[in-house]
Amino acid sequence: MISGRIRNLEAIIELEVSSPGQPPQQIEAVIDTGYNGYLTLPSQLVSVLQLPFAGHRRGTLADGSVIRLDVYLASVVWHGRQKDVLISQAVGTPLIGMSLLEGSRLTMNVVDGGDVTIEESP
Repeated sequence: MISGRIRNLEAIIELEVSSPGQPPQQIEAVIDTGYNGYLTLPSQLVSVLQLPFAGHRRGTLADGSVIRLDVYLASVVWHGRQKDVLISQAVGTPLIGMSLLEGSRLTMNVVDGGDVTIEESP
């Protein structure tokens, strides 16, 4: 089980992210059910993690505008196992999207300090 907390109306968990041959970094990320990718990271974290470049991808923002995103390869620890994912480089707080949450049950007690739990679906 993965657990976190509600802070300022955001569901936040800690996540281990790594690049091949590099030590993992613990990051805080916000769960964003409106994002259908795996994970976004700001350019500074992409550089620190030395993530290998994987190409470009188009992304549609909430306002409907389409942008080009740089995409990188990384591994995350998810439900106790290494999982290879595509990271989209984006400005702002790291976001966990629905592709990473797929196959999971997300439960939140949406009050300041409330519990966030992510369990593997049976």
